[in-house]
Amino acid sequence: MFTSLSDRLTATFKNLRGKGRLSESDVNKTVRDIRMALIDADVALPVVKEFTSAVRERATGAEVSGALNPAQQVIKIVNEELVTILGGNTRTIQFAKRPPTVIMLAGLQGSGKTTFAGKLGAWLKQQGHTPLLVAADLQRPNAVTQLEVTGERAGVPVFAPERGNMGGHDAVLDSGEGTRSFGDPVSVSRAGIAHAQSQLHDVVIVDTAGRLAVDAELMQQAADIRSAVNPDEVLFVIDAMIGQAAVETARAFAEGVDFTGVVLSKLDGDARGGAALSVAGTTGRPIMFASTGEQTKDIEVFHPDRMASRILDMGDVLTLIEQAERAFEAGEAEEMQRKFLAAEDFTFDDFLQQMSALKRMGSLKSMLKMMPGMGQMSAQLDNLDEREFDRVEAMVRSMTPFERTHPKQINGSRRSRIAKGSGVTVSEVNQLLERFGEAQKMMKQLARGGGMPGMPGVPGMGGGRKKQVKQPKKKGKSGNPAKRAQQEREAAERAAGRGPAGPAGAAFGGGAADGPAGPPADLDPSQLPKGFEKFLGGS
Repeated sequence: MFTSLSDRLTATFKNLRGKGRLSESDVNKTVRDIRMALIDADVALPVVKEFTSAVRERATGAEVSGALNPAQQVIKIVNEELVTILGGNTRTIQFAKRPPTVIMLAGLQGSGKTTFAGKLGAWLKQQGHTPLLVAADLQRPNAVTQLEVTGERAGVPVFAPERGNMGGHDAVLDSGEGTRSFGDPVSVSRAGIAHAQSQLHDVVIVDTAGRLAVDAELMQQAADIRSAVNPDEVLFVIDAMIGQAAVETARAFAEGVDFTGVVLSKLDGDARGGAALSVAGTTGRPIMFASTGEQTKDIEVFHPDRMASRILDMGDVLTLIEQAERAFEAGEAEEMQRKFLAAEDFTFDDFLQQMSALKRMGSLKSMLKMMPGMGQMSAQLDNLDEREFDRVEAMVRSMTPFERTHPKQINGSRRSRIAKGSGVTVSEVNQLLERFGEAQKMMKQLARGGGMPGMPGVPGMGGGRKKQVKQPKKKGKSGNPAKRAQQEREAAERAAGRGPAGPAGAAFGGGAADGPAGPPADLDPSQLPKGFEKFLGGS
């Protein structure tokens, strides 16, 4: 969603790096580039002006001029101001002191309200709640049926006493018969809350009707439902791809329904993302959730600080960790930790478990984009074919249980059978086994504390490569015949114990013939200082 904006801002900051001091012209050029990047991303003009003026004021002050690294200080200022216009602090659902908590969804038709209702129900169920979906959208054709299908996928019950518009006619008018009603959404909402109280549901999610454009009838219906059910939260679901139109739509709903929070849907699209940076700044209402796909698990709590880090290509490791904690079961993680510490072989069965957990986490592309600095590889990530992992899984599942735990025993005939069973070539099976063998070696090296290939061992983990003691270099023979003869004589004398260095341990180079404590034969004790003879052991 924010690829274009992220690339523009990254290029802007790249020009600042390496400068020990920022002049006023540097600051002006940076602010101008940021302004153009935000306008190009469809951010509302009032938000752009407010943002750039705040950045300029802080960048020209003592905060940057006194910094050791002015460029990093400017990036820090931009990051903090991005967090501010995105809402500041993370805002979560405020549950009622006395259940059930009533959550009303509002927005335009096609913004993704019904899909988000199922996602929110599944998310609340994971948090330990017992949600109920209420089908109060009785005007859009087959809206009730869609909510029932979504609720079934999410594992959340749906209250739908009215079938609504099933014939595909206009929402209110039917030609030849005058005004036609498909049910009263206000009474359905009231009955849904009563049903939730009787069935002990602690959260009620009311899915209301939408229109193709903002009109008085829609606003009045939504206002009537709000007055009837008195919801604890009113969430305005807005399509993150509609650009500048998001601002006036959000203002109209704020005046007509007075929502308490915003939900950004279709955040996985390829639009420029200006709606996300405009809605919170223009309405003063926080963004609470982000919808990032079609499946019920594709929902994220909106963290302004993490989203700002994504825009500035700093990654979002915290969200990645949270997704991993939800996807990896505790038993599997403990077993993998035990095998890792025990230096047991990593098998293809372990590989299948890891791949299954990765699939539960979501799209591999979206996970990689949460890593710091991956924005610079956006083109490579877009070209990543995730179907390759399906082919790898097919090859592994074509193996027998013995082959999965003993990959070294997979000979030529077995490889041919695996290739035929998975619909790939033998060379692809060979490549898989080769890469898997390298992965096994790396896992063992990590368990021994040897670190990653090309990296030093981990301190305190033991193991690692032992430091080799450098052997002294032997002195080569000289090419001069006279010098070489002298070297040979000295070597012979050392071997016989008569060389100038003498045998090891002899004081002053004396040989063994001098006795254990006697002075060397060629040494005159009278030439030594007075009293020094006692160190020679002589008389």
